[in-house]
Amino acid sequence: MSQDKDKQLLEGDLLGSQHMTQQDEEKLQRSLTNRHIQMIAIGGAIGTGLFMGSGKTLSVSGTSIILTYLIIGFFFFFVMRAMGELLLANTNFKTFADFATAYIGPWAGFFLGWSYWCNWIITAIADVIVIGGYMQFWYPDVPVWIPAFTSLAILTILNFVAVRMFGELEFWFSLIKIAAIIMFILAGIYLISTGFTSPSGVKASMSHVFETQSMFPYGVTGFLAGFQIAIFAFVGIELVGTTAAETKDPHKSLPKAINSIPLRILLFYVGALVCIIAVTSWAKISPEKSPFVEMFSLIGLPIAAGLVNFVVATSALSSANSGIFATSRMLYGLALDNDAPKSFSKLSKRKVPIRGLIFSMTCVTIGTSILFIVPNVITAFTIISALTSILCIFTFMLIILSYICYRKKFPELHQQSKFKMPGGLVMAWLTMSFLVFTIVILALDHDTMIALAFSPVWFIGLLIAYRRKKKKMLQLDLLKARTVDYV
Repeated sequence: MSQDKDKQLLEGDLLGSQHMTQQDEEKLQRSLTNRHIQMIAIGGAIGTGLFMGSGKTLSVSGTSIILTYLIIGFFFFFVMRAMGELLLANTNFKTFADFATAYIGPWAGFFLGWSYWCNWIITAIADVIVIGGYMQFWYPDVPVWIPAFTSLAILTILNFVAVRMFGELEFWFSLIKIAAIIMFILAGIYLISTGFTSPSGVKASMSHVFETQSMFPYGVTGFLAGFQIAIFAFVGIELVGTTAAETKDPHKSLPKAINSIPLRILLFYVGALVCIIAVTSWAKISPEKSPFVEMFSLIGLPIAAGLVNFVVATSALSSANSGIFATSRMLYGLALDNDAPKSFSKLSKRKVPIRGLIFSMTCVTIGTSILFIVPNVITAFTIISALTSILCIFTFMLIILSYICYRKKFPELHQQSKFKMPGGLVMAWLTMSFLVFTIVILALDHDTMIALAFSPVWFIGLLIAYRRKKKKMLQLDLLKARTVDYV
């Protein structure tokens, strides 16, 4: 009986979703092509956490950071496969919040939608802060906040234009990142094969990667400490899920983008880090700077270092651009579901959720003001990225929980799926266990523990807001019932 009831409720949700889609199709346009989606997926996999954060993770984890990225990448791939199956089971789902509402309950959609919005707000703040840090490579005397706020203003204006403009920006940003990392790896291979010796006396050699003392220089504690920044490096990998409603052919684009994740992890994360360690040795990397820029500085090629600095700056711009897109679309979806003020569903003539964009950018601007309190870029970046990692883990946990509920309540949808998650429920539970484990890891480090201690404030606030929403909806239902009875 309860399963039949669940099916009726879901059918009602889906009918509502279909009605909403027909209503809003003239508003939210499917302007993103397969070309855009593939580049957005790749851009999401090459984040600020890799370019800036890997210096700090190398300093605490040594060469074991390669193992860290492989472990996280392995489990996050299954999160993306679960997300892909859920989104393609019903293409009327516009965001994660939609399928969380349908399969877990309204509270899950509310919590997931707002937490994912907050996740990208904080990520955009971290990216903008890092842009300010990169500019100091060329202009060391310019205060960090000037380039940070300038880049924020430019990205806001560009996102006002159109959805297709976002796709084009991400296409070219991602193309620059891909070309640069491939050239970076090729340069690393050349330096290693020729046995290049830097002015500081360090000889490029693969032996640096396999040195016993460099694997776990600070033991298990150091290895676990590297997880937080490494998790932040993967924030954005799920961005293809937020573009589903604006993708022309999701059944073709999404599987292709998600299935290419393992190859991207091996190339962009593992390949690049192996080159950095082999050329410079992990002990020479500064935790305060990007190791990608530092590698060329250490080997005495400042021109190449400047070029790489330009690339990592565009990477941060790309990530911030993704954050602006994701937050405005998430607010739009929340407003359609009555989980956010209706004004956020207002679209401009160019089909951009204009009010949601303005609100999100106001929040990013306020958050970036941390630079006036904590002027050190890496310190501000660490504080902000720890909060993002916690929200990212929470988002992924609810995606996996949605998949588990979907499999339990609607097995026939799973049977009909052409993009099934490998390993099914067994892999889903293993992935959930890993995500819980990462929360425990965050509690072991002092800096991340501070962020973890403050995170309940956000969830308590969401609980209060959700209860107020339910109370308001109940009052409206009672008012409608009385009106009907009176008539």
